[in-house]
Amino acid sequence: MRKPTQTQEPPWTLLRLLKWTSDYFKSHDIDDPRAAAEILLAHTLGLTRIDLYLRHDQPMSTEELQRFKPVIKRRVKREPVAYIVGEKEFWSMPFAVTPDVLIPRPETECLVEAALDLLPPARENAIHRIFEPGTGSGAVIVALASERSGHLFFASDRSVRPVTIARRNAAQNGLDGAIRFFAGHWFDACRHSAEFDMILSNPPYIPSGDIPGLQPEIVNFEPKMSLDGGKGGLEAIGHLINAAHRYLMPGGVLLLEIGHDQKEAVGDLIEACGIYEQVEFFKDYSGCDRGVRMIKKMLQSEN
Repeated sequence: MRKPTQTQEPPWTLLRLLKWTSDYFKSHDIDDPRAAAEILLAHTLGLTRIDLYLRHDQPMSTEELQRFKPVIKRRVKREPVAYIVGEKEFWSMPFAVTPDVLIPRPETECLVEAALDLLPPARENAIHRIFEPGTGSGAVIVALASERSGHLFFASDRSVRPVTIARRNAAQNGLDGAIRFFAGHWFDACRHSAEFDMILSNPPYIPSGDIPGLQPEIVNFEPKMSLDGGKGGLEAIGHLINAAHRYLMPGGVLLLEIGHDQKEAVGDLIEACGIYEQVEFFKDYSGCDRGVRMIKKMLQSEN
């Protein structure tokens, strides 16, 4: 009597595993499930995303499957992809990220663009001093320094761990020594007044009461101090507006990223301060109000 034929399960090829992972992520309401599956699988195997398709029929080894399994679990628990792979692209450059720093967002590139519009290439008789307090991963100051070499760049964060990451990112992107990093909360480490031509920052601006309702990826993994702008989301923004002018040269520029619905409130803060002129708001790629630039008045007594 002939034995019944056993159906053999097809092998786990790259394409099959990619499709299964994408479907699994989708069933768990993970954003961009296909992209997440591609990035995480490529990272686990040490491949590029295009390699996954060029080698689509390549079978997976048992060891590779075992290495990928915990990666899938981490994403299903809503850990951000950037923290899992330890890197995020910004301004077409790679930046190391850990839970000590905020993951750079595409809309923050608008802050870099606004700064570049105001910062000319360095010349021998026109070297500017640029400072970014609250630098986090260093994405903004590194992107700016990569486009305007020759100027003097400074950046700080309130603790040593973000500063260490930012310094590593500068070196990784070929700017080792081009930026002076130091630890200090906002302007605490600044020794002299009126020493910078430009100050720019992406401060915390999310209202405290809104944070619990954000995505689990943000609430459970990203540093709260980099998100929480206090009641109304304006504490850090207000502090920067009211303090930065002491460290700006007359005619110096202050650039801030803000929340999409904070234009009016931020405008009121600037007007109440009374030390800035030529105030302009700028939008992000989605058309939302995302930042503001202001110029310190040329003739202004400091308080």
